Amino acid sequence: MDEKLKKSQLARLSRIEGQVRGVARMIEEDRYCIDVITQVRAVRAALDKVEQETLSDHLRHCVAHAFHAGSTRERQTKIDELLEVLDSRRR
Repeated sequence: MDEKLKKSQLARLSRIEGQVRGVARMIEEDRYCIDVITQVRAVRAALDKVEQETLSDHLRHCVAHAFHAGSTRERQTKIDELLEVLDSRRR
């Protein structure tokens, strides 16, 4: 993973960690359900962004390398990995 992206992802994950602790506090404090749900959705959106950027980086580097310099087996492995990950998102 690119160093700049790595730093960005780690910072984003730290913010998400804080958000999750905030949601836990909200539940402990018996906050209004809709407010809790709104925060949970924000956490999910932030995690989706981490996933999207990581997948994009994977495609640009790992998959591109397999297709330009790798063997047929490497290419097929990358395709199979992507299909498995994308299929698991639908479940």
